[in-house]
Amino acid sequence: MEIAFRPLVLEEDLERVHAWMNEEHVIPFWRMAWPEEKIKGYLQNLLEDPHSTPYIGHLDGVPMSYWEAYRAADDVVATRYPAHPGDRGVHLLIGPPEYLGRGYALPLLRAMTAFQFADGAAEKVVAEPDVRNARMIHVFRKCAYEPQGEIELPDKRALLMFCRRERFEGRFPDALG
Repeated sequence: MEIAFRPLVLEEDLERVHAWMNEEHVIPFWRMAWPEEKIKGYLQNLLEDPHSTPYIGHLDGVPMSYWEAYRAADDVVATRYPAHPGDRGVHLLIGPPEYLGRGYALPLLRAMTAFQFADGAAEKVVAEPDVRNARMIHVFRKCAYEPQGEIELPDKRALLMFCRRERFEGRFPDALG
């Protein structure tokens, strides 16, 4: 299985991301089952934000996941813990339902986490999954993310999780190549 990430291209990916945001398994956690025009505005804002980058994740050349990588110190999550300037963060969703429950989430998250650590300044990657999303919390734990406690964010009650470089390298010694 080949995993790849590419920056989102609005014209190419808008319809896809809009469809994914409206999938039954995505709606409760992203709460962005919006009209396509509103998704377009959201994505356009992300593309213009120097602190965040949206990506499309591929398995064997097939687009199947959406990711947001961001500088945690410039995000609302930084108001909930003492963020370091090098901290990175990730948000993710697997779009097509046929990719759920097949064991893809962990290798995808491991690859994206390694990608975030490729920035030499990053010593920690932050995640804040919805506290109700037990499946993703389980995947984050398996990928060396450690719970820090529940936090209240404007759009959800979340479990703040940290993946420290040293722990990640210990768990996945070949991941950072």
